[in-house]
Amino acid sequence: MDSSSPPPSPSPAPSGSRGASNATQRWSILRRALLARSSSARAQEGISSDHQIKDGTNNISRKASRGFNLIECHSLPISQLAKSFGNSLNGNENDFGQKDVYVCYKLPCRDSSKLDLVYRKEDSLELNDIEASNKYNIDTTGLVCCWPSEEVLAYYCINHSDMFRSKKVLELGSGYGLAGLVIAASTNADEVVISDGNPQVAGYIQKNISINTETFGETKVKSMILHWDKEQASEILNTFDIIVASDCTFFKQFHEGLAGTVKSLLKHSATSQAIFLSPKRGDSLDKFLGIIKENGLRCELIENYDPTV
Repeated sequence: MDSSSPPPSPSPAPSGSRGASNATQRWSILRRALLARSSSARAQEGISSDHQIKDGTNNISRKASRGFNLIECHSLPISQLAKSFGNSLNGNENDFGQKDVYVCYKLPCRDSSKLDLVYRKEDSLELNDIEASNKYNIDTTGLVCCWPSEEVLAYYCINHSDMFRSKKVLELGSGYGLAGLVIAASTNADEVVISDGNPQVAGYIQKNISINTETFGETKVKSMILHWDKEQASEILNTFDIIVASDCTFFKQFHEGLAGTVKSLLKHSATSQAIFLSPKRGDSLDKFLGIIKENGLRCELIENYDPTV
């Protein structure tokens, strides 16, 4: 178990948004999402993109940091990705939506590997995303962005690539799957399974696997919808040498399921291990470590695990 440094503190809101409380602004977001379902209602209310900017709601309910710049990356037009990788996706450019963005990562490896990932644009969650999360009893954090801890986990895996050689690896709560894809592309792992409980997120994971297939060499890579609060399929019980996860301990209601999932899926071996990178968000990490111990798992908290991080 490892602990990554917390992201930088959010920047102050612009002066134009200081008059309204965060709660008021969040209600404004909900109101706008509901009205957006009816174009006639939008017209009657006179809501425009200018209003969205002026009411200050772009300054809350969002991630404040784009990451730690540990892995070089740059954005390109999504149309370029569709044109370049259409064959990998059955030639269907409709696999890329208007809310998608294309990010190219250059991995700091000796062979200068690169990864092409498709994300949702930040701040593009819609009401149907919330409806899906309620339907499947999941959260939407995997759709929001590639979180800073995922980048830190990916960077850590690159710098400790030997530990993954010939191993079967599982990433839990992976979001868009950057860390799992990095392991598949740079460590000579035998197999990498990249999982998330949100079906929409799992769709993005599979898309990113398809785009990068030629980068994985002999490593087998697949996506999986995996819920921590459900009994896991018998074919994956106690099969993984290494489980990795980033920023998955924030929601305390998931602690029991997450700990149970780790225990049930790790191999019964002295060398099997789970590596968690978690910012310190209140007492959630300490609470999770307590649950881990209650499940009979040994853990070690390491804060200074990398000189760069």
